[in-house]
Amino acid sequence: MEKVILDVDTGIDDALAILFALESRKLDILGITAVNGNVPLDYVTRNTKKVLKHAGNDTIRVFEGADRPLLKEAHHEFQVHGEDGIGMSLNDVSVDDSSSGSQFAADFIIEQASIHRGELTLIMVGPATNLALAVRKEPRIADWVKQVVMMGGLVSESGRGNVLPTSEFNIFADAEAARIVFHSGLPIKLVSLDVTMKTFLSLEHIEKLKGTRYYDFVMKSTDSLRAYTESSGINGCALHDPLTVGVVLDPSLVKTAKYYVDVETKSELSYGQTICDFNNVLKKAPNVEICTDIDDERFINMFIDALKNRKN
Repeated sequence: MEKVILDVDTGIDDALAILFALESRKLDILGITAVNGNVPLDYVTRNTKKVLKHAGNDTIRVFEGADRPLLKEAHHEFQVHGEDGIGMSLNDVSVDDSSSGSQFAADFIIEQASIHRGELTLIMVGPATNLALAVRKEPRIADWVKQVVMMGGLVSESGRGNVLPTSEFNIFADAEAARIVFHSGLPIKLVSLDVTMKTFLSLEHIEKLKGTRYYDFVMKSTDSLRAYTESSGINGCALHDPLTVGVVLDPSLVKTAKYYVDVETKSELSYGQTICDFNNVLKKAPNVEICTDIDDERFINMFIDALKNRKN
């Protein structure tokens, strides 16, 4: 089984990604690291523990990490993810707020990368702050980690960002951290909005989960996300973070190519923009493998099938 650490800022799609990773039964989850992002760190930790408990996997340790970006003020998305970050969908689940792993998230990443050299995959579905701190403390993890599969950015669809016209949330939330990671020498595969926006979980897909453990959770938690599409006559949401897990489970879901990618950190208009040098204008060595296309229907079926297998 692939040894992985999930790094999350658990809002709604992070929660779905955690469930997908668990129910795939193909990943050895060494731990989950929490980072400030969609919601503040204490919300992220609590939400992650609730999701694990709901799934019956609350023995997996959660390690708290950065409670703020490296330099900028924190930016949260309560409007998108609801006042608790997961659409008030697990209010009946109680967890122990004091039961987190004793290590700081960056230290846990370094430790596991050292123990499992050449075997560890980092699945990053939040801002890159924890990994940037790990790289700064122990640059050698660039040689120890098998791969970093990272949800973030917008490379070829400029103007279609979800925070600024050119910027995606995870990169925008801590662009300085993302830039450190991109220039660290880590083997990075970037799962950007270019492909995640092609994944569409419809109401009809959710109905296929009826009678399973996760039907109520998926229906209620995605309600606020699906509300954004109702004005256009459809009812569904993109599975940004679950696709990142999917790419680890089955790399053939996406087509990829390697380019030089950098991150804008100075402009107010385009802070957090991921700039891909498709034409090699800058004459710099490729540092990021980007996803250029996706078999979206196969991925959605794969996601639904994994969750369907878990009955109440």
